[in-house]
Parts: sequence; C-alpha cells; structure tokens
Amino acid sequence: MNYDELDDRTIRLAYYILENHTTIRATAKAFNIPKSTVHHDLSTKLKYINYKLFLEVKKLMEENFNIKHIHGGESTKLKYEALKKEVNKNDESEALFGV
Repeated sequence: MNYDELDDRTIRLAYYILENHTTIRATAKAFNIPKSTVHHDLSTKLKYINYKLFLEVKKLMEENFNIKHIHGGESTKLKYEALKKEVNKNDESEALFGV
C-alpha cells in the first residue's frame, strides 16, 4: 500500500464512523481490519490528512468512550438475568419431575 491508499482508507473510515455512528470495533469489523488499525488511523493519521474531519471523529469517539461503561453494565445485567431465569427454570423442572 502506498501513502495515497492509506490516506484514502483513513478518510473512508472517518466518513463511515460519522455516517453510521459506529464504534471503532464495529468499524473495524465492517472493513475487515484490526481495531487497533482503525484507532490509529482515526486518532493519529487523520489529524494530518484532514483536521476538520479529525475533530468531528474525535468528538464521536469521545462520546462512545464516555458511554461504554453504560453498555457494559447493561450487558452484564442481561447476562445475570438470563442466568437467573435458567436457574429458576431448572429448579421448577426439578420440583415437577423430582430430578
């Protein structure tokens, strides 16, 4: 890859993340490249390629960073609710069938 191709990829990543409001992980999956590459392109290279675009992406990345603990908490809550339901279901079947 030459520099023009890398610059083009960086700009495509930036527009993708802005248009779709995705995370770095989701963007990496969509482009089939490592998330560290996406992060490096958007947080380092983009600054020198297109500073205005960099500021927009940076703002979105900061928003994603600030709410990720909420998503993690929700996922953990759902996980334990599902486990609790499974345990209750097993307890009910033991009571019904004497297992």
